[in-house]
Amino acid sequence: MSTSTSGVRKSLAKVEIALRWDPSPTGAPAHDLDIVAAVYGAAEPYGEPVHLVHFGSRSPDGTITLNRDSHTGQGFGFDEVMTVELNRMASGLGRVVVGVVIQETGQRGARTKTFAAIGGTGVRIREGHTDLAVSDFADVPAATAAVVAEFTRDAAGVWSLDASVRGFDADPDEFTRAMGAPRG
Repeated sequence: MSTSTSGVRKSLAKVEIALRWDPSPTGAPAHDLDIVAAVYGAAEPYGEPVHLVHFGSRSPDGTITLNRDSHTGQGFGFDEVMTVELNRMASGLGRVVVGVVIQETGQRGARTKTFAAIGGTGVRIREGHTDLAVSDFADVPAATAAVVAEFTRDAAGVWSLDASVRGFDADPDEFTRAMGAPRG
């Protein structure tokens, strides 16, 4: 079941994006999904990201951290968790786009896994103990990457969330370039 809400909340402060998936079958290559966040300046919300946060990195100001990272999906509950402290972001930052990308590639770099091929996928966006959006990627089964959240700051400094899931057929590098583009 895919549950998503668009423009769900305003006045967001600190949110958590959690990702889960089932491990691959025994003997098959591991499923490796990653959460990635792109931060954009208020003056150029669709330009080049000011910075990217992904496995092995965090935002320079410490407002976005990847608290848990998995390369296999093994474990209980959510396998990767990212915290975004919107309330601490500099006023010159106006947009944060969060996505999920499947890292696995086949021969000659071909994308071989999609969300439909990986069992138990799910993403949850919450603030405190309140779920803001939940999705299982059912709306983007043929995608190899997806935007799961877009946070924007209005002129008054209030952050809001659009949790519409958008799928992409892109490798990790292509996805980080395309994920912040305006919706078409």
